[in-house]
Amino acid sequence: MADPILLIVGLGNPGARYAGTRHNAGFSFIEAITGDLRAELRREERFEGWTGSGAVDGNSVRLLAPQTYMNCSGSSVAKFARFFKIPVPQMLIAHDDLDLAPGTVRLKVGGGHGGHNGLRDIIHHLGSQDFVRLRIGIGHPGTGSQVTNYVLSPPSADEGAVILDAIEAARRELANIVRGEFQQVMNVLHARDSDGSEG
Repeated sequence: MADPILLIVGLGNPGARYAGTRHNAGFSFIEAITGDLRAELRREERFEGWTGSGAVDGNSVRLLAPQTYMNCSGSSVAKFARFFKIPVPQMLIAHDDLDLAPGTVRLKVGGGHGGHNGLRDIIHHLGSQDFVRLRIGIGHPGTGSQVTNYVLSPPSADEGAVILDAIEAARRELANIVRGEFQQVMNVLHARDSDGSEG
């Protein structure tokens, strides 16, 4: 078992223009778990984002939704983590992932940015890539030239439904994620992908 998660970050772009787009899957995860944590998000200018705190199964956790735009997320995350002295391995970053099909969700410990500009900026500002990631699949448009328009557009109704189902599956594992039971969570989410259920 790993150290418990102390900070959950959801990535996305602020404003009504980007609400409901594929790139805002991380924001959707934050929205999904605020009730579980009995957290209330509020704007904190010093951290350049919406923040909150709560607890699940007695484990305290903080929430952050950077409002810097995706490609500059690292500034918000670094300011928050340094203020509260949160070690990088005890951070979970929830983000959209082009390499996973819609409806797929994966937990991953460490690794590179995989071309995701939000992760790239976070790694740059933290000087480390050792955080945990919740990878929310959104699918790929097929060619690189289409990626920007694709991620900044809403999914189809069918794709949106399975993306929300995947987020809900991850939400059900929230207590295990926060406790650091990463392998157990990985097993559950992988089994879900295999048979279309929780596993």
